[in-house]
Amino acid sequence: MGSLSIGDLSRKAGVKVPTIRFYEEIGLLPPPARTASNRRVYDAEAVKRLSFIRHARELGFEVEAIRALLRLSSEPQAPCAEADRIARRHLAEVEDRIARLTALRAELERMVAECGHGRVCDCRVIEVLADHRLCHHDHH
Repeated sequence: MGSLSIGDLSRKAGVKVPTIRFYEEIGLLPPPARTASNRRVYDAEAVKRLSFIRHARELGFEVEAIRALLRLSSEPQAPCAEADRIARRHLAEVEDRIARLTALRAELERMVAECGHGRVCDCRVIEVLADHRLCHHDHH
C-alpha cells in the first residue's frame, strides 16, 4: 500500500475524514506527509494506527488512555503492566456504569409498574420525576 489520500485512509480504517483531522489535531495521529500541492498522504502504518484508535474508541477508552496505549504499543519489548492497569481502570468504570444503569432500569420499571395508567394528575411517573425522594434506587 503506497501513499493514501485522506479519503482512502477513511475507507480503509472505517473512520470519517473529520475524525481523522481531529485525531491529527490532538496528536493521536502524527502529522501526515504532504504532497507538493499540500494534500495529506498516508501509509500503511497510518491505517494500522487509526484502526487501533477506532477499535479502542469502540471499546470506550478515553483519548488519554488511547494516547498512553499508543505510546506503549511503540515499545513492544516493554512490560505490559501499564496497559493492564489502563484496561483494568476502564473495566472498573464500565462496571460502575453498568451498576448505575441497572439501578436506573429498576427505578424506571418500578415507576412504570406503579403507574395507574389513569390521568396525569394521578400518574406515578410524573410524581416520581417531580420528587427524587420517591425513588427507591440511587441512580445518580
